[in-house]
Amino acid sequence: MSATDLPDDDRALAGEYVLGLLAPDEARAFAARLADDPALAAEVARWQEDFAPLAGEAAPVMPPARVWRATSARLFGARRRGWLTWGLPLAAAALAIALMLAPDLFSRGPTAPVDPAFRAEIAAEDGSLALAAAYDADTGALYLERRGGSPAPGRAHELWLISGDALPVSLGVLPTDRTALSLTLDPELRRDLEGATLAVSDEPLGGSPTGLPTGAVLAAGTLTPA
Repeated sequence: MSATDLPDDDRALAGEYVLGLLAPDEARAFAARLADDPALAAEVARWQEDFAPLAGEAAPVMPPARVWRATSARLFGARRRGWLTWGLPLAAAALAIALMLAPDLFSRGPTAPVDPAFRAEIAAEDGSLALAAAYDADTGALYLERRGGSPAPGRAHELWLISGDALPVSLGVLPTDRTALSLTLDPELRRDLEGATLAVSDEPLGGSPTGLPTGAVLAAGTLTPA
């Protein structure tokens, strides 16, 4: 079957998958189909190519070296100890408290909070990727603005929250059709944001299949009081 022969429902699902609009369980099920359905994978790639252009350029702000070291230690150090062998129940629990992406943001775009409680500059060491984050405590919304960089062909950027000693929690795959988006944080995630790390990893289309980072950490930053 070619991409042009796909049912309309699958084409729509491919678009929602690329934009990060599917619920975690739906995204996992869709990702599993991609390995055995080349036509569906091609449709996902087409959506990503359509959404790839990013507008706007800004000089990235580098995070302190200690943030980068701590993030790398948390993500890769834990993985070396075998976190990927802890099983799907743990992955499901992490994804269960992920964010819900408001669908109407893609039609009119979000607005940055006027008086955010926390801010973060999420930047790569070499400046190849940079995002700004601002958290609105009144609404529980995390505003993100991509200031530079985009995923490699056939890959995706996934955002993670690392708070205290907890495992990284996926905040979803970052869409590529907008420079700005807003995510509503689950109440469980709002309690320990000060000093938490936001990190972006390189993942397969649709995000990590395990619920934990599997690719390189591309950028990181710490949430600090605004």
